[in-house]
Amino acid sequence: RAGGASAAMEQERECRVLSIQSHVVRGYVGNKAATFPLQVLGFEVDTVNSVQFSNHTGYAHWKGQVLNSDELHELYDGLKLNEVNRYDYVLTGYTRDTSFLAMVVDIVQELKQQNSNLVYVCDPVMGDKWNGEGSMYVPKDLLPVYRDKVVPVADIITPNQFEAELLTGRKIHTEKDALEVMDMLHAMGPETVVITSSDLQAPLGNDYLIALGSHRKTKADGTKMTQRIRMESPKVDAVFVGTGDLFAAMLLAWTHKHPNNLKVACEKTVSAMQHVLQRTIKSAKAQAGEGNKPNSAQLELRMVQSKKDIENPEIIVKATVL
Repeated sequence: RAGGASAAMEQERECRVLSIQSHVVRGYVGNKAATFPLQVLGFEVDTVNSVQFSNHTGYAHWKGQVLNSDELHELYDGLKLNEVNRYDYVLTGYTRDTSFLAMVVDIVQELKQQNSNLVYVCDPVMGDKWNGEGSMYVPKDLLPVYRDKVVPVADIITPNQFEAELLTGRKIHTEKDALEVMDMLHAMGPETVVITSSDLQAPLGNDYLIALGSHRKTKADGTKMTQRIRMESPKVDAVFVGTGDLFAAMLLAWTHKHPNNLKVACEKTVSAMQHVLQRTIKSAKAQAGEGNKPNSAQLELRMVQSKKDIENPEIIVKATVL
C-alpha cells in the first residue's frame, strides 16, 4: 500500500513544460539551451521546434527550416487528439513571425482553460542595446503582438532593458525608472517581471551588470504585495548566444521550486548562469589559443559540462532586496 501511495505522490508531482522555441543541430540556443537544464532539474519537457537550423545565425553560415503557424497548430492538434495536452508551464523565446506568435497565444489560452494554474513564461525577444543604442532584430510588427496579446497572458516575463522600454513606451535612465517600468509591466498582466540586463550603473562598479526583479502577489484579502530585488553579476567579456534562453528556463525551474521567494529563485538562476559562462569562456579561450578571439563554435555554452552547477548552483551572486 505504502509503495502505491508514494508512487501516486510521485505521479502527482510530475511537472510538464511545453517549450516552443528554435532548435539547432549544433550548439545551444532555444530549445537546446532550455531542455537540458529543465530535465536536469526534474521537469518533463515537450518541445516544439519553431525552426530547425544547422546552428545559430551568428555563424558565417546556417541552413534549415522554419515552422509556420499552420504546422504549429497541426502538432498541437495531435497532442489534443490524444488528450496529452495538459501542461503546468509554457515557455517561449525568439519568434520572428506574427501569425506564429498569435497562434502561440491561442494555444496558451486554451491550455489555461484546461489548467487554471498553468504558468506561461515568456522571454519577449525583440532586440537589444549595443553601445547604448537600442535596435530591434525582429520585424517591427511583432511589438504590438507582444504588447497587446502575449504579455497580457504571460505570468513571468524576462525582457532586457530595451525590450522593457519597447513594451511600455518608457525609457529607463535610473533604478527608479526601472521599478516604475516593472510596475507598468505588472499592470499589463505578468506577476513576475525580471529585467535580465540593463545599462544602469552598478553599485559594485563598471565591471558588473545589473538585473532587476519584481514579483507581485495578490493576497487572499485582495491586497497586493510586491517583492523587488537587484542583482549584480560580473560582466564576462564575450558575446554568448543562448544565454537568455538558458536564463528563462532556469528561472522557470527555480520559481517553481521557490514560488514565493523571487530572491532565492533569482540567486540560483543568476549564479548558475555565471558558472556556465565562466566555464564557457575558459574553455573557448583555451580552444582559440593565446591571443586569438574565440569564434562562434568555441563560444557555444558548456551546458553538459555544467550539469552539477545547473542542478545545485553554488550561490555566487547575491540579490539585494529593494
